[in-house]
Amino acid sequence: MPLVNNKVGDDCTASGDKALADGRALVDSLIKVVACYRHLASCVGGCTDSLQLRDELRQTREKAQMLAGDICNHLTSHLRDKSLPEGQRKEMELLWVAFSSCLELLHVDMCKVLNMSGIFSLADSVTLVHTGQEGGCSEVAARALSLPDLNEAQAKTLPASLESQERSTMELEVNQIDRMIDDMEMKVNVLRWMVEPHGPQYADPLSSTDSASMALISVDEEQQAPRSQPLCPRSHIFVLLLLFGVFLVAATLSFCVFLFS
Repeated sequence: MPLVNNKVGDDCTASGDKALADGRALVDSLIKVVACYRHLASCVGGCTDSLQLRDELRQTREKAQMLAGDICNHLTSHLRDKSLPEGQRKEMELLWVAFSSCLELLHVDMCKVLNMSGIFSLADSVTLVHTGQEGGCSEVAARALSLPDLNEAQAKTLPASLESQERSTMELEVNQIDRMIDDMEMKVNVLRWMVEPHGPQYADPLSSTDSASMALISVDEEQQAPRSQPLCPRSHIFVLLLLFGVFLVAATLSFCVFLFS
């Protein structure tokens, strides 16, 4: 009877599970950073726009690009592995789709910030739109970057020369993200419409509290339904009106006969 080396199989399974857990952690981190960048990008050109906001955007953008590079290398190496088990491959494909979508959102927001920063210059703060928003976004950026509270910048305006250099750097970063998206599609052929989401993270977004609230609303509607019914159906009202009309016509004819007789 041949001997089966179960230790090798267990080691491969353990390493595959660890790689999958590492990929999930990286993708989750990127999602948080991209969400933070989108939140910060919505403030560009408004009354809360400042040198501090532009610096927070730069730090968040650098963090997102670093995570994107690590995720791209991690997922590409595993998805191109022909010996990857089918179950782990499906999970890796889910992470790949989430990563690709997240990277496209980052690219869109970076292009938006690049365009808005060209229209609204910090060198001329008069052009900023007074949206009525108050406060900064340092806490949001600090949480996404896993850093303590960011120090507030003292300067409120940015020299035109430095601002043009910042836009040039951002243009290079946008092109880099664009090339990364193209390289990903060339290296790994994952059809997004063929990947089926599953697992607890793709379950019904309604929480237990929301579900209970919806159940209470449905019960209240069922209890109030009989009360909302009219006291007399429409068909009965129509019959009564018809009988009243006939009675009125008969009374009129009787009066006319009595009058002219």
